[in-house]
Amino acid sequence: MLEVSLRHRLGAFALEAAFAAPPGVTVLFGPSGSGKSSILAAVAGLLRPAAGRVALDGAPLTDTARGVFLPPERRRCATVFQEGRLFPHLSVASNLRYGLRRAPRGAAGPGFAEVVALLGLEALLERRPARLSGGEKQRVALGRALLARPRLLLLDEPLAALDAPRRQEVLPFLEALRDRAGLPMLYVTHALDEADRLADTLVLLEAGQVRAAGPLAALTARTDLPLLAARRDAGVVLPCHVAAQDPAAGLTLLDFPGGRLRVSWREAPLGQPLRLRVRARDVAVALPGVALSGVLSTGNALPATLRAVERRGDAECFLRLAVGESTLLARVTREAVARLGLRPGQAVVALVSAVSAGQG
Repeated sequence: MLEVSLRHRLGAFALEAAFAAPPGVTVLFGPSGSGKSSILAAVAGLLRPAAGRVALDGAPLTDTARGVFLPPERRRCATVFQEGRLFPHLSVASNLRYGLRRAPRGAAGPGFAEVVALLGLEALLERRPARLSGGEKQRVALGRALLARPRLLLLDEPLAALDAPRRQEVLPFLEALRDRAGLPMLYVTHALDEADRLADTLVLLEAGQVRAAGPLAALTARTDLPLLAARRDAGVVLPCHVAAQDPAAGLTLLDFPGGRLRVSWREAPLGQPLRLRVRARDVAVALPGVALSGVLSTGNALPATLRAVERRGDAECFLRLAVGESTLLARVTREAVARLGLRPGQAVVALVSAVSAGQG
């Protein structure tokens, strides 16, 4: 468990943030200038806050009230930045072994061969950084950090300097790192798709303050958080697994707690877990008994219960829909609510587009 409580001022910017990060991946999400990187620097020991406490598994790394401030090299926090910061004169193998040499004597952690396999670095070991793509450099930087056998991995927008194809190249390795390494991570980003795919816990930051913190699925289902709900891609993230593939139709069938969704093709084996962002603007509702043959040929019709109608501005509403154990959001007009006579507790059918639900 990572515990963070900080107060600090940098010029006109005031940081006052507190949160707890349980095991897994905690993503600090928010716009540029919200304080994400300052928090990461304080955890790493690169920033001494004016007041506050940082503790890892109960052991204080910083405690201004008690005069505790461990230097960075004693914190066992490995940091990966936007640029890989590899040694240009060393091969990939030598860069990786540099991390291994920095590991404390007797510290548990993955070995060289395990890290190379996990990050797909086998074909790169003899190359020098100048002959690597941006995505390859970041994978090597991740490997070097892992081999230092840290207690906590800090990632400061590690994909921000990469173009879209390179980002998509690295994300699966970060997912594998989350699922297989068992190392707690604090991850900074302003890209919602990275948060969707990686976060166990989400911390929303704005203007130096924590607006909300909690499990990813719970926060994405809230409509009172403008950082998420005001976005055009606002919607819930569902944990799913691949149930079937229909290559002829270009569709993948995903099971989630509450039903099954047909979505646009995902290259994934049967049984593989996936996270799916179901955008509120791609969910409509119908009353039971309405002819749905056209919808069924192009999308999904799921029995649901309308739990709440939440106004958003003068023209729109969020509908909160219970689909089995899961929650979906639908963004509809107030006119549609009145026309259909929608009210909480009513049985409805949730209509989800098959091709526009995006993978998290």
